[in-house]
Amino acid sequence: MKTSYDLVVIGGGPGGYEAAIRGAQLGFSVACIEKRVHKGEPALGGTCLNVGCIPSKALLDSSHRYEAAKHEMAEHGITTGDVSIDVAKMLERKDNIVKGLTAGVAGLLKGNGVDWLQGTGTLLDGKGAEKKVKFAALTGEESEITAKYVILAAGSVPIEIPVAKTDGEYIVDSTGALEFSEAPKRLGVIGAGVIGLELGSVWRRLGSQVVVYEAMPEFLAAADKDISKEAAKLLKKQGLDIRVNTKVTNAEVVNGEVVVTTDVNGETKTEVFDRLIVCVGRRAYSEQLLAEGCGITLTERGLVDVDEQCKTNLDGVYAIGDLVRGPMLAHKAMEEGMMAVERIHGEKAQVNYDTIISVIYTHPEIAWVGLTEEQAKAQGYEVKTGSFNLAANGRALAQGEGVGLIKVVADEKTDRLLGMHAVGVGAGDIVHQGMIALEFVSSIEDLQLMTFAHPTVSEAVHEAALAADGRAIHAISRKKRK
Repeated sequence: MKTSYDLVVIGGGPGGYEAAIRGAQLGFSVACIEKRVHKGEPALGGTCLNVGCIPSKALLDSSHRYEAAKHEMAEHGITTGDVSIDVAKMLERKDNIVKGLTAGVAGLLKGNGVDWLQGTGTLLDGKGAEKKVKFAALTGEESEITAKYVILAAGSVPIEIPVAKTDGEYIVDSTGALEFSEAPKRLGVIGAGVIGLELGSVWRRLGSQVVVYEAMPEFLAAADKDISKEAAKLLKKQGLDIRVNTKVTNAEVVNGEVVVTTDVNGETKTEVFDRLIVCVGRRAYSEQLLAEGCGITLTERGLVDVDEQCKTNLDGVYAIGDLVRGPMLAHKAMEEGMMAVERIHGEKAQVNYDTIISVIYTHPEIAWVGLTEEQAKAQGYEVKTGSFNLAANGRALAQGEGVGLIKVVADEKTDRLLGMHAVGVGAGDIVHQGMIALEFVSSIEDLQLMTFAHPTVSEAVHEAALAADGRAIHAISRKKRK
C-alpha cells in the first residue's frame, strides 16, 4: 500500500468520491478513505447512496406505483383486479439499485486511478506542508499516510434524542425505516421534515396509518408559506396525519408496541404504534475524524469551520458537505468537493449558495430555490409574486396530476427573479428552471418572453411569471395588468 499521496479524501460519499475523481482528473495521486460496510460488503456512496437518497426514492417510486395501480387506474379505463404488494420484492429491488450504483462508483474510482482505502481515516496533523493521516483498515491494520492536501468529507448521521432511543426494531431511525418487512398497521414519525414526510409517505401508501409529530409551530417553516400551506393540504388529503406544535416527551416499547407520550400546549396525550421512526435531523459525523491537536477549528455547533471556498484554518486542508455550514444536501457536497479540488489546483471555482435547490420527494414533490416571499421581504425587497395552479395546466390534468402550484418571487423595482417555488408533479425538475434563471440574473420579463412548449407542465412557470404582472392567460388575475 502506498503511504504518500498528493491528495487524501476522508469520506467516500457523494462529495468525497467526486472530489477524489476530480483530483485524479487534474493529475493528483489520490486516495479516498471510506469505512462504510453495507449489508456485509465495503461500500462507497455514503449515506445518500446506501441508506438515504437513492433507496428512499426507490421505495417512494414502488409505493407510488402500487397506490396508482390500486386506486387510480380505474379512471383511465384500466381494470387491474386485486392488487397486492410483495414488500420483500420491493426491498430486493431497492437493494439491487443500491448495489449497482455503489459498484459503479467503485468502478469510477478505479478507472480514474484513485486508491480506495477501506477503513477509517483520522487527520493526525494538518499544520505542516505534509499532512499526516492515520489509516485504520477494516482488517485491523494501521498505518500513517502523508499528503500535500486533505479533504474532510465524513458526512453526517441521524440525530438521536433521549426521549425516543432507537432499538433497531420497534423504534428506528431513517435507516431502519427502509427495512420494514411489512407495512406497520400503526406508524408514528417524529419530525415533519424531508425524511419524515418521505418515509411516512412510503408506508402510508402501503397501508399504514401514519401520524407525523412536528415540534415546530409551523409546517415546513423553511418553505414559502403558500407552498407549505398547499403541501400540507395535499398530504393530509392523502392520509398523513401531520400534527404541528406537538412535542414528543417519551417513547417506550411495552409488550411489543411503542407507547408515545406527547405534549400539546401543556396537555399530555398518549398513543400506541406498531413502529416509530425518529427523524429529527442529522449531525456532522466527526468521530475518529480529527485527532486531538490536529489543528482544525470547529464552530460552536461542532461543524468544521470553513470559508466560502471550504478552506479550513489550515493551509491545504478543506472540509465539505455535511461537516460544514449550509444545508445537508448531497448535491451541495458534490459541488463543494469539486470546488475544493479545483481551488487546490489553482483555479477560481466557486459554489453559488444562493441557488442550492431543496426537494422533498413526496407525491406530489415539493421544491424551491432562492428566496421565499417572506425572506425577500425580510431582506428589504419590494416584492412582487406570481402563482399558477396546476389545476389549469393541460399536461398536468392529462397525467392525472392537476394539483399544486408554481410560484415566482421577484424584486418589484428591478424585475429580477429572486426565487421559484413549487408543489406538484415534477417540482424537483421544474425549479431547476428557476435555478438557471437565478444563475444568469434573469428578470421576470425574461421568463415572460420565452416560448414554453405546449402541452407541458413547464408552461406553469411561464404562466406564473406572467401572473407576477397580472398577465396570466389561463387564470383570472386580480392584479393590475402591466
